[in-house]
Amino acid sequence: MKVAEAIIQCLKKENVKVVFGYPGATVIPMYEALRKSDIEHVLVRQEQAAGHAASGYARATGKIGVCIVTSGPGASNIITGIAAAYMDSIPMVIITGQVKSTLIGRDVFQELDITGATESFTKYNFLVKKSEYIPKIIKESFYIAQTGRNGPVLIDIPVDIMDEDIDDFQYPKTVNIRGYKPTIEGHPGQIKKIVSRIKISKSPLICVGGGVILSEGERQLREFIEKSHIPVVHTLMGKGAMNEESDYYIGMIGTHGFDYANRAVDNADVLILIGTRASDRTTCGISQFAKKADIIHIDIDPAEIGKNLNVNIPVVGDIKNILEKLSERICPLDTTQWMCKIRGWEKSMQSQRRGTEKVNPRYVLDNVSQVLEKDAILTADVGQNQIWCARNFKIIGKRKFLTSGGLGTMGYSIPSAIGAKIGCPNKEVVAFVGDGGFQMSMFELGTILERKINIIIVLFNNSGLGLVREIQRNNCLKEFEVNFKYNPDFIKLVESYGLPAKRVRNDDEFKEAFQEALHSDRAFLIECMVDPGESTF
Repeated sequence: MKVAEAIIQCLKKENVKVVFGYPGATVIPMYEALRKSDIEHVLVRQEQAAGHAASGYARATGKIGVCIVTSGPGASNIITGIAAAYMDSIPMVIITGQVKSTLIGRDVFQELDITGATESFTKYNFLVKKSEYIPKIIKESFYIAQTGRNGPVLIDIPVDIMDEDIDDFQYPKTVNIRGYKPTIEGHPGQIKKIVSRIKISKSPLICVGGGVILSEGERQLREFIEKSHIPVVHTLMGKGAMNEESDYYIGMIGTHGFDYANRAVDNADVLILIGTRASDRTTCGISQFAKKADIIHIDIDPAEIGKNLNVNIPVVGDIKNILEKLSERICPLDTTQWMCKIRGWEKSMQSQRRGTEKVNPRYVLDNVSQVLEKDAILTADVGQNQIWCARNFKIIGKRKFLTSGGLGTMGYSIPSAIGAKIGCPNKEVVAFVGDGGFQMSMFELGTILERKINIIIVLFNNSGLGLVREIQRNNCLKEFEVNFKYNPDFIKLVESYGLPAKRVRNDDEFKEAFQEALHSDRAFLIECMVDPGESTF
């Protein structure tokens, strides 16, 4: 058996059903083996999209996303996708081709040290030096990607090794990596301390991050909240961990969160951080974050605990397991007065929506929230559209919200929506994007058409980089290089791919167009004309 064939057999052993990729000379042997297999290959139009699509697939399905690209520019193009997955802890395995092993280091055609380039933003990476290492490396890659704190793992394989024969192919059944033993069970003593501290709390608050979703601990979180009666806020990446119809749901905190949610943090006497790294966007970059609270931090990654905040009670372990143990021990708290106080802040601080003759993004998200199914998936790009989505899209049922939180990558939403729809073909998938982000990913319309991927794309067109423009205005600066003088005709562009599209200029037109999109048997783009002066708040 050739190594290239062994690679595909290893993927099948890991139950991989689909890979995202873009072929090139150094992966031709692997693609030939892939052609003969029953693994589905999704041909993207640029390698960065392969990374984002694999990320969307992983987040929508809970499985590992897999992508394959060639060496040199193929590998460098996917770097942003890898970095975005690393920052958001998304389990992925990336296979890159490499020049012949005998030529490495000679700066030959399309050579790039991709393992060196990605060392700081992969969970681990491998340069394959011997053919017999392939089964062990792939087994370890999948194990590392989805254990402990999830993340991307890269495997770089020289093309000559792919053509070698591998004798006595056997795929390992177990993994034992010395020095890599993630802590799963939370320390009983620390869990006991949490229960004791919560018991005497008068104004406790839970803050959940993306780690709850990655650990698939949403049910355990709900049970803990309902039993303890503790209100909950969330970070940007934590949106989706909590059903927003719950009586204990407050809202998103941070630089783009709600004022009343941030005020709840400021007045809590106990803050329980669950699966969040307390980034600068969460803490608003201030040293006085939760200054009145004893901080309890629960996370699978010990490196994140105490990195940004002083922590009173740290607990390392799998969030789902720890929440189950907390639910077994916790007693209901009387948080009636505390909840009334928070709801009072919410009522007094709710912003009034200003009128606009054009499309109001908040109305759009309200309408989408009302009509989508309860298991729908929404992807948001980066910019004002991301904040509008995070603040106004309602998570009910089993809805998912996918966005690039840590790296803040424009061009993310459309390819991630492709991956999500391929992973969950029976669910409604809607991608939100600005006119800037759309022009970083519009080439994937070809992938959408070719694969018959039925998603809805909502394009907020405010003729520029809206969030940067807003930041300049908020800092009393003149607008500079944020306005697009010449945008393409997005409707004609989409129609040139043979897909339907509609431009809407007000809220009523959007409502009608979205109903049309929902009943379309093909992907559908709605271009919403938004006032350039529209802000995120």
